[in-house]
Amino acid sequence: MDFSAMQELDKAKTKVLKYILYQKRTEGQIRTKFSSTIEENLLEDVICYLKEAGYINDKDYIQRTVHNFEQLKNLSQKELRYKLMAKNLPKELIEDYFAEHREELQEYEEKSARTIFEKKSKAMEPEEIKLYLLKKGYSKEAIQKAWEEE
Repeated sequence: MDFSAMQELDKAKTKVLKYILYQKRTEGQIRTKFSSTIEENLLEDVICYLKEAGYINDKDYIQRTVHNFEQLKNLSQKELRYKLMAKNLPKELIEDYFAEHREELQEYEEKSARTIFEKKSKAMEPEEIKLYLLKKGYSKEAIQKAWEEE
């Protein structure tokens, strides 16, 4: 690799690194953001380097993001999937995560449904809440459990 190519690689690394240090990003987000400004082979080299250095790890990203949502929001598993897909993550990685954490995610969805039931029960009828939860992507099982515990 000649000197100017090394300079170009360093410049591209710095540019992408600034982007991901500001906020953790997925490989897909990086590709989308820089595909028009960094040459394809160079971008591939930068992504490879950042993966090896541990700056990009889509599996960890999924785990952290789901954990954050569990702490902050009431979402159905379907909503979680959509939010992860919106981050340009590979569908296989998302599905693998959901398969590995099936029980934990089911409990989270049931807890979320219960919380929504409690919040909405003052202003809405139980049937309206059930419809609302169905529209939000909650499973019938989670809705039934939340309703029974209400």
